Amino acid sequence: MWRWSIRSRCGWALAALLLSPHQHASAQAPERPAAATTAPSAAAMAEYRRKFEEYAAARRKYEAEADAYWRSVSDKRRLRHAKLRNNQEILLSDYVLTQPPVYVGPPKPVDPSAPIEEAPPRKYVPVVADFLRAAAKEFNFVPQQPRNEIEYKRAYVKVAAAAGLTKDQVVRIYAFESGGDGKYDVQAGLEQPKPGARAISTALGYNQLLATNSVELLAEKGDQFSKILSAKAAGLPEEAKKTPQKKIAVLKNMITFCRSVPDSWSEHDRLAKTPKGLAVHALNLDMDIGPLLQTQKLLDSSVFARAQGYGAILSAAELEMMNLTGDGNGLDILRMPPAWRERVPTSNFFQPGGYERNPIAGRSGIVSKLIAATNAVMDQESKLQGAKDLAALFANKHDSQSEVMMPGAPVR
Repeated sequence: MWRWSIRSRCGWALAALLLSPHQHASAQAPERPAAATTAPSAAAMAEYRRKFEEYAAARRKYEAEADAYWRSVSDKRRLRHAKLRNNQEILLSDYVLTQPPVYVGPPKPVDPSAPIEEAPPRKYVPVVADFLRAAAKEFNFVPQQPRNEIEYKRAYVKVAAAAGLTKDQVVRIYAFESGGDGKYDVQAGLEQPKPGARAISTALGYNQLLATNSVELLAEKGDQFSKILSAKAAGLPEEAKKTPQKKIAVLKNMITFCRSVPDSWSEHDRLAKTPKGLAVHALNLDMDIGPLLQTQKLLDSSVFARAQGYGAILSAAELEMMNLTGDGNGLDILRMPPAWRERVPTSNFFQPGGYERNPIAGRSGIVSKLIAATNAVMDQESKLQGAKDLAALFANKHDSQSEVMMPGAPVR
């Protein structure tokens, strides 16, 4: 399963496309004045209390409206799911057709008597060096990294093509997720080298897998990955089998670790934050296993859609909708008539917390604009060299070695 992975570069590009001049930025908290040398006056405190009461009243009104709105979104989502289970027709009225309420009241005032609090330090996000260090320490494993970028791209295309993914899906999602020229080890926030750049998440590689994705894929598909590597090793001379056999042994140990908790996203997320979880994420850097993980991330959504009776080949933008909103919500969007997409707000496919954290969802407003903006970014980023290289390799995929059967791939 994918989890919300619009990256920093593409996210800003989408924001630029979607931001309307009629939309206003959210109110920012006022800057706190320099530390006072004396206690605030009675008049200042009275003014603060007056402003705070105004603020509190406005917030209560907004929160009541927001709670009612999001309850309606949740209720209608449950209704649609029930209708699908019972093979009933979904109607336009089964969606909330208004936008979420926006807080437009006064900002929270600063208490002049409160001590000045320093901003908490920014939470550290592990990077590639941490993944490699953890792999060596926790599993005595060093990924087999490519000699050059084309070597990894070739391995990825071989696996993706064998899995039944189309050139359009592979190239355009790579362009969208990695910025059009991302390397196999590209991490969210570090797409472009610049002073002070920081990773914003553990999202890694061509399709920006989170560490939690890596743990979940091993827990759910690890045995199939192990079989693929074993089949590959079986065709090698006896002496050459030692390296892949060692890699398979490490992979099996990692699979055992990933299955040490119940199969749920929250449990896998907890494991992903541990040293062993970071070590698992380093598999994306390995020439043999990384392409399997990156491909499976795309393939799982296609498999889900087929299992739910949606037989059409998904476009890259449609796959990205499943990535952004989750497979179930994404499929809901895919089944929606085009005319409805012009009216249905994107809020129907998010929880309130996820909607608030994702400015793209709010700025797009309606489903059609979100899809159009996603396609526009894909069009733009597909012109960059990395995407061109991937497209060229995909065009020559039939020159590759024998195909690899991925878990869930259609039999051809």
